[in-house]
Amino acid sequence: MPRAKKTTAPKRKSAVRRKRNGAESFKTGLSANAVGKSRAEGIRLFALAGRPSKEDFVKVYGPAGPKMTWEQRAKAGVPAEKFQAALASAMRQSK
Repeated sequence: MPRAKKTTAPKRKSAVRRKRNGAESFKTGLSANAVGKSRAEGIRLFALAGRPSKEDFVKVYGPAGPKMTWEQRAKAGVPAEKFQAALASAMRQSK
């Protein structure tokens, strides 16, 4: 084995290293199955909202909009089901 290969860091992280070093799903103790279900629900709500861009989130929810979860956005008053109506309203107000 060449010397350079012995001293360089591996290019991929094993599951054990991810768990030890910081993947959020592992830190919170969620199983891979629970993480997959949460992600799937978020993607479903994103599609239900009409696949908005970051700019659309900012127009409706303000500067923190892109960083919010769908649960936080619903608490802010605009759930995914009503996102397109809120966006149209925000667009009319900005004109």
